[in-house]
Amino acid sequence: MEYTIRVGGEAGQGLQSIGNGLAKILSRYGFNVFTHQDYMSRVRGGHNFYQIRFADVPISASRDRVDLLLAMNQETIELHRPDLNDGGRVIYDAAAIGKEFSGPEFLNIPFAKIIEEQGAAPIMANSVAVGAILGLFGLDIDLLAPFLKEVMHKKGDGVITTNIAVAQAGLDYVHQHYPDIVATFKVTKPQAKGQLLINGNQAIGLGALVSGCKFFAAYPMTPSTSIMQYLAAKASEYGLIVEQAEDEIAAINMALGASFGGVRAMTATSGGGFALMTEGLSLAGMTETPIVIVEAQRPGPATGLPTRTEQGDLFFVIYGGHGEFPRVVLTPGTPEQALYLTNKAFHLAEKYQIPVIVQSDQYLADTEWTYPGLLTEPLLLEDFRLREQALQGISSYQRYAPTASGVSPLAVPGASHHLVAVDSDEHDADGHIIEDSRTRIAMVDKRVHQKMPLIRQEIAPPTYHGDERPQILLVGYGSTYGVLKEVQARLAGKQRTGLLHFTEVWPFPLLEKFDFLALLKQAAHTICIENNVTGQFADLMRMETGFMCDIRINKYDGRPFLLDTLLGEINEHLRGL
Repeated sequence: MEYTIRVGGEAGQGLQSIGNGLAKILSRYGFNVFTHQDYMSRVRGGHNFYQIRFADVPISASRDRVDLLLAMNQETIELHRPDLNDGGRVIYDAAAIGKEFSGPEFLNIPFAKIIEEQGAAPIMANSVAVGAILGLFGLDIDLLAPFLKEVMHKKGDGVITTNIAVAQAGLDYVHQHYPDIVATFKVTKPQAKGQLLINGNQAIGLGALVSGCKFFAAYPMTPSTSIMQYLAAKASEYGLIVEQAEDEIAAINMALGASFGGVRAMTATSGGGFALMTEGLSLAGMTETPIVIVEAQRPGPATGLPTRTEQGDLFFVIYGGHGEFPRVVLTPGTPEQALYLTNKAFHLAEKYQIPVIVQSDQYLADTEWTYPGLLTEPLLLEDFRLREQALQGISSYQRYAPTASGVSPLAVPGASHHLVAVDSDEHDADGHIIEDSRTRIAMVDKRVHQKMPLIRQEIAPPTYHGDERPQILLVGYGSTYGVLKEVQARLAGKQRTGLLHFTEVWPFPLLEKFDFLALLKQAAHTICIENNVTGQFADLMRMETGFMCDIRINKYDGRPFLLDTLLGEINEHLRGL
């Protein structure tokens, strides 16, 4: 069993409230849920939609076709009616839209009239819609009340009670007027308990909290902004300082200052903001100051498509900044991976005193996934900073003291009698400015030649799903994981296939832990799938391994890959071979 619901209309019509409410209620029933959004860069007007797929089996992508279309305006009907599956239905309010549509697929539900009869405010029409949709699937509104209490607790019991009443009225209406359709759509409630619904940005924020992050600075930039909002809401509970900076340069410098001061610190931005941060990135490299940077991609260059998705910044984050210094780039593909890779980012940043970049994108930032639970694996929580007790036996502290690993002791300023000196100029072991070539060479070797081999050993190999000897091998990284996993599962029934997916891309994984190069070479056809125009990951893999995929599928219209379209495109390529 699976269904897809699409809620469409203008910005300001409450699409996110309806979509998020339905997604949370369905997840609490125990269904597997996956959502994604498509919205324009404007506060009011334009055309947006919120899509919910739910099933009784695990799912990890959105589909092209829909079973239920909730149209808040006429444009939604005109745009999305062709996407209906056989037997699909359109819910709308003819009086509100100003036009009545004929055809068996149209269900005219008078949201405004129901609101009027209930004596409720017009804004509560969204609750009528939620009740009607739950009713069509044969579900009740038992779980709506606790959800409304969570999101409306500041508005008072009266508002919550009225919303529940109008939702029940919407449910009763579809049961009375469309019993045959209810019988067709009716689903069986899962036996399992409710599931956690979480998106990529929330998971990154949670990963920061459980890793001991105590300072976060950022300037709002879509699609990274909700990380700041999530952390700000948790700040008091977790003893976290969240600062909205005047720009991205200030944000990274604030975070670097906090890190130098002795706490775990993070900043977040998108490509345009990361461009401003690159001087601070190089400052972290020279001063060997731990920092975690989240770079949530959107289409560029310049402002690009501010609310859309793309994987166009891979080379930018790997090579951004001036000079040569080590960094790590992690590219999660699911909220669960985002949580654990954020934790790993803090661990590696502090262990090796380097910047670590968690690269996401709008698609992963906003998509919601369900999990029975998170935090099922151990976290990396080692504290590498030295304070009074650890420094008691050291007579003379050098911030950049030479060591076999290249990693110098990381003392907290003010936590002992030792002076902690750092400098953005090239410096000696004490942190004092130098000009001689011998010290320069020694310090570059320390930062790069000594640290990099150790950092590379920390990089996990790609994950693999599929046949031991695949004929067709799909390759991807980052947010394409979910859709590629479902595509691979569907192809597996017809031919030997596999999926090779990378979540830790820089330094590029070694072959010692998993010889993925041998897997690539023995496959008859390799298909690299990316949300960018030039195939940056395919090029990176070729530079690092010498292997070139024979097929590339690139999407760069600002929208994510959808399951059915991608499956069709892959099959089209395979038919042409």
